[in-house]
Amino acid sequence: MKTQNSYKIGQLAKITGLSVDTIRFYESKGLITPDQRSESGYRLYSKADVTTLRFVQRAKRVGFTLGEIHELLALKLQPDDHTCEEVKQYTADKMREVNEKIAELVRIRDALQALHQVCCGGNESAAHCSILQTLDTVDPL
Repeated sequence: MKTQNSYKIGQLAKITGLSVDTIRFYESKGLITPDQRSESGYRLYSKADVTTLRFVQRAKRVGFTLGEIHELLALKLQPDDHTCEEVKQYTADKMREVNEKIAELVRIRDALQALHQVCCGGNESAAHCSILQTLDTVDPL
């Protein structure tokens, strides 16, 4: 029997804006666990699952992976066993990763820009295209 504050997966999807498949995926990864089952066997989720799924969505939006989110949830579930310093380290590590990715993207953009500038872009055959020749002989990065 559906109790107050319990949701079937479709209702949970509507409340959170996630697809049913995404919720099932998160469940398979251990991020949420159905609270109980209805008389007809449907999994029922709690308000805590709504809160957890919103936490997951927010954490994903700032770049955390599901593995990292799983670890953050573990910290959240036992806050007295951890310090703010531990939690803050997750953001420091993520910022370092993001900065490394940004630096890599800047290198890629600069290399593409250099390739783009060496080509005349004319209507002649690509047989002598400077972009193709450069890629054939030089590592642009």
